[in-house]
Amino acid sequence: MPKMKTHSGAKKRFKKTGSGKIKRSHAFTSHLFRNKSEKQKRRLSKQEVMDKTDQNRIEQLLPYKKKK
Repeated sequence: MPKMKTHSGAKKRFKKTGSGKIKRSHAFTSHLFRNKSEKQKRRLSKQEVMDKTDQNRIEQLLPYKKKK
C-alpha cells in the first residue's frame, strides 16, 4: 500500500503537543480590530488545544506529524 500524503493546508495550521494533542490558532485575527475589545484580542492571539471530537478528523490529515 502506498504512503499517505499529508494535507498541505492542515500541516500549516496545526501542531502536535508533547502529549499528542493538537493545537490550533483562532479565527477572526486578521483585521477589524477597532471593533474588538482588548480582552477579545488577547484571547484570540493565543493558541488553543483542539477539542477531542475534532482531533480524530485532523489526525487523518496529518498521518506523519511529529510531536513537538
